[in-house]
Amino acid sequence: MKTLNRLLCGLAAGAFCAAAAAAEPYPSQPITLVNPYAAGGPADVLGRALARELERQLGKPVIVENKAGGGAAIGANFVARAKPDGYTLLLGTSAAHVVTPLMQRTPYDGIKDFAFVSIVANQPNMLVARPTLNAASVADLISMARKDPGKINYASAGPGSSPHLGAELFRERAGVDIVHIPYSGAAPAINDLVGGQVDVAVLNLAASLQFIRSGRLKALAYANGKRSPLLPDVPTLAESGVAGAESASWYSLAAPKGTPPDVLQRLNDAVARVNADAEYGKLMQAQGVDLWNMTPAEATAFVEKDQVAMRKLVESAGLMKK
Repeated sequence: MKTLNRLLCGLAAGAFCAAAAAAEPYPSQPITLVNPYAAGGPADVLGRALARELERQLGKPVIVENKAGGGAAIGANFVARAKPDGYTLLLGTSAAHVVTPLMQRTPYDGIKDFAFVSIVANQPNMLVARPTLNAASVADLISMARKDPGKINYASAGPGSSPHLGAELFRERAGVDIVHIPYSGAAPAINDLVGGQVDVAVLNLAASLQFIRSGRLKALAYANGKRSPLLPDVPTLAESGVAGAESASWYSLAAPKGTPPDVLQRLNDAVARVNADAEYGKLMQAQGVDLWNMTPAEATAFVEKDQVAMRKLVESAGLMKK
């Protein structure tokens, strides 16, 4: 009888401990933030800065883990298949959630397999040209392209990348015939653009800013609704006569589907506090990043809307999966 009593007490204590652990407030352990891109790029700069600030807000380590490859599909799939407890998060992009699943078969659904915390940031693109191109404005570029269809070419970081789809959108809206020259990433594309091997590109502002300021690239127009405070003399594409050609890299914070709503809200509140921090805001502004705050519902609706827009663009570019 004594043995049975001890066993029952042990089981009761174990159940109590399990219940106490389950009731422990989130977070109670380190969080992994998966960046589906290689270290050193714009996403890495943002991800590591965000991780540092989230760590300060949440009181637990936030560790960035780079899982690059597959057009962001490798990192996205890793998070989609993780335990939905809020301890594995994705720094997502249009590529991870929308474009790559449209272009190729992925083992995850870019929207249905995720619980979105927020859209945390947006990084608009800039239409730039090699310094030796005889075009001082978007109007000059369009005139040249229409005079000699197929002569002007543009560099991208690869099929389906933000620079590629941004340039395709410009091509459509401007009504010009320009030729795509894909590269294996933004760095080699910029190198050849600076070297004069290609004519133009639609690049992330942070990636092109130092080259613009040094005169090694010409900034023709900002692909955003308003001018950049970093380059206030550069007009927007709409101001240059090409409406509806805005493009950018947006960044989500996403968790696996099934993550508890209270955990999502805890993370959403932390993101809002991070984005409200003045020093963090200055750091992001220097990278050409606009900070965004959305509720989980708003973030989901935003990604769904982006999917509709990107589907049309991917189809028109001939990139839709078979």
